[in-house]
Amino acid sequence: MQDVSFTLQHMNIAGLAMGDPSKPMILALHGWLDNAASFIPLAPYLTDYYVLALDLPGHGLSSHRPNGSHYHLMDFVYDLHELIEQQQWQDILLVGHSMGGIIATLYASCFHERVKKLVSIESFGPMSKDAQSSAQQLRDSIDNRLKSSRSPTQHPSSFERTVEARAKAGEMSLDAARLLMERNLYQQDGQWYFRTDRRLRTFSSLRITEEQVEAFMRAVQCPMLVILGDQGFESMRTSLQNRMTWVTTLEKAHIAGHHHLHMDNPQEVATKLTTFLTNIA
Repeated sequence: MQDVSFTLQHMNIAGLAMGDPSKPMILALHGWLDNAASFIPLAPYLTDYYVLALDLPGHGLSSHRPNGSHYHLMDFVYDLHELIEQQQWQDILLVGHSMGGIIATLYASCFHERVKKLVSIESFGPMSKDAQSSAQQLRDSIDNRLKSSRSPTQHPSSFERTVEARAKAGEMSLDAARLLMERNLYQQDGQWYFRTDRRLRTFSSLRITEEQVEAFMRAVQCPMLVILGDQGFESMRTSLQNRMTWVTTLEKAHIAGHHHLHMDNPQEVATKLTTFLTNIA
């Protein structure tokens, strides 16, 4: 396992590279407020692949967006494509967890010629809202951003307490939470700091409609696997039930675990993943 970094036009994208680079590459995208360490538990079970897990902008060791900017879902798709185009990657095996799965799905829908197979763990397309909610959504977002910008930055009181809080909030094991926090926290002059950009916590300015979600998901042309935990988010199971006919070639897997099942039950997730990736399609 080694740290990697890519220089884009306006930021650096960091990540973790795991395995033999001569083998087929899995490009892995983590969830909201997580980081590339999210995929460390999976890597030992993916020995036939080179796993490249990215820190999305604002997360882990990657750059934050400039002052005055915010984090819009579609901009992550832009960042991903800039990197893929720069590196000239083709036939990508794209794996995403939660928000990373949403970004991966949007990317596969727009740049289908680049993606060979798509795996989404504990997500199945973007969250949506009715168009009528747009004005209130924007108002709430603006109010929330102003409030956040005026409030003092909160610092972790200790490493172990932050690990415990993250494990509790994410319904994950302490070992999984510790992996994430080892990449997300640093200490300076006796004070702990988050690497994660606090602007990631502000409300989205706009949600796309369910009609738009359908258009994106129907544009996915590659085979897709969705893996859900039997104790994961109920909203993910509802999305799968309501949207499954929108993806032409879809496989589904339900296995034991909460939302971070790829960290707490990595062997079973890896088995489903590798079976899907090795199937000829």
